[in-house]
Amino acid sequence: MTDAIPTPSAETSRAANGRGTAVQRVRVLGVRGLSWVACRLPERLAVALAEVVGRLWYRLAPGRAAQARRNLARVVAALDVRGQGSPRVRAAAHDPRALERLVVAAFQHDARYYLEILRVPSLRPAVFDSRVVNETPGTVEAAFAGGAVIFVSAHLGPIELPALYLAHRSGRTFVAPMETVDDPPLQGWFERSRGRLGVRIVGLRSARRALLAAVRAGEPIGIVADRDIAGGGIEVPLFGAPAPLPIGPALIAIEAGAPLYAVGVRRLPDGRVAGRLLAVPVALEGTRRERIAATLAAMAAAFESLIADAPEQWSAVFFPIWPDLARPEAAATAAAASEAAVVVAEAEAGAEAAAPKADATPNADAT
Repeated sequence: MTDAIPTPSAETSRAANGRGTAVQRVRVLGVRGLSWVACRLPERLAVALAEVVGRLWYRLAPGRAAQARRNLARVVAALDVRGQGSPRVRAAAHDPRALERLVVAAFQHDARYYLEILRVPSLRPAVFDSRVVNETPGTVEAAFAGGAVIFVSAHLGPIELPALYLAHRSGRTFVAPMETVDDPPLQGWFERSRGRLGVRIVGLRSARRALLAAVRAGEPIGIVADRDIAGGGIEVPLFGAPAPLPIGPALIAIEAGAPLYAVGVRRLPDGRVAGRLLAVPVALEGTRRERIAATLAAMAAAFESLIADAPEQWSAVFFPIWPDLARPEAAATAAAASEAAVVVAEAEAGAEAAAPKADATPNADAT
């Protein structure tokens, strides 16, 4: 595996190289210890413990459960109207008890997600032969036919696996943005553990520059893009209601002319993992804003299809997704940021077009 872009971003380097406080250094030692234990626990025991923790978490976090309940109610209602989803999921659209079982399951899967983060150091490519079911082999082959490609994912299932698969399949390090943790030792642990998978982490503030440069260099990139964490997203329909999604994936695909694919993985009852890859059409006509919005709408539709397989494994349900289910002031702030982000993107694109052709790196730092 070769590091085509070997140096980390300045933003994440500053976080990773700092010593941090004494408390932070002790905390990361604890994380490393938990990771060591998690990597050596038998699979069934580790999963059972995570599910116990998830059920306890559900009882201790009523506010978090309320947010998940609102979000999941919207998801299952939309799936029921469309005739999609499993019988258990569609029942949750009509039966409050079935919905609550789905909320509990979401907590348990979220606990398993954190377990999987701790077990990242133990991941090996052999897992694809023994545990992963590729449900769209033709699309996967097309995506890896050659050249730069953009992969987007929701916070769905064991999302560390697509990173390992992408690095293993391409044989190259790929770039992915991550919100920088205000804890230098912990940030360093995240970067090192993902680095073993072939992932180079870049901070959100410098993400667009690094991602666009990687794509133009022919590198694959991966973006988790179902929540507008940094602000400035554009609202598109998601399960029947407008939700802001980050413009980064659409903007990079449009500017670089790279293909866009949505990937989704979910845990199966037998311990295996199933994955699907869906091509996302990139809009070619209209103004820049119209093309971004149309591409994001297509990306949202792909996310809907992937999430429908297992909405209880969509960990984003624990956070505000739709403005009408969030606080009014948060919704107003998101709308203002969305408009400002598009104006900035258009200005940056104009500046880049006027710049000398030798400078292939965009002037913007924000995704």
